[in-house]
Amino acid sequence: MWLFVGLGNPGPAYEKTRHNIGFRVVDAMRTRTGARDISKKSFQGELYRQGNLFFLKPTTFMNLSGKSVAPVLHFFKIPLEHLVVIHDDIDLKFGEIRLKRGGGNGGHNGLKSIDAAVGRDYIRLRMGVGKPEHKSQVVDYVLQPFTPEEEEKVSCLVDYAAELALRIPQKSLEELKSRYTLKATDDPCAG
Repeated sequence: MWLFVGLGNPGPAYEKTRHNIGFRVVDAMRTRTGARDISKKSFQGELYRQGNLFFLKPTTFMNLSGKSVAPVLHFFKIPLEHLVVIHDDIDLKFGEIRLKRGGGNGGHNGLKSIDAAVGRDYIRLRMGVGKPEHKSQVVDYVLQPFTPEEEEKVSCLVDYAAELALRIPQKSLEELKSRYTLKATDDPCAG
């Protein structure tokens, strides 16, 4: 069993923001797989299932994501190694996509919450959203929508990330890293 968690904030005001790219990837994954809604109040999120794949969008707000992830992992007895968290990453240029297992949280409050709730040895699918000029602008930056030029590329990036994530249960992380890592100069829309 595998749990894919897209990080974001609930509500229409946040829908198209940089911080919510994880939600968009999970939506693409559940659409591709035809996953059905199995949400329960105790999961504190929207939970979908298709076979042994679970897709979660926490509704706790970003800073409390662990309060949604932990109950789902425990209820379905999903091992930590089978947790994949899809999130925005300001340390990567817009358009970069990288995979890694474990590591630090880079100041990302959603990851901090998950680390505190379940540990750090899970897979992260990092979606580069670029970074603002000054560190003091980070909060405003991630809560802003993508620029119109970026948004044109976002749907291709989301589809690319969804395809990559759905291959994680079948392939080794090293194999996926070498085949699917995207640089900012790569064009995911090129096919």
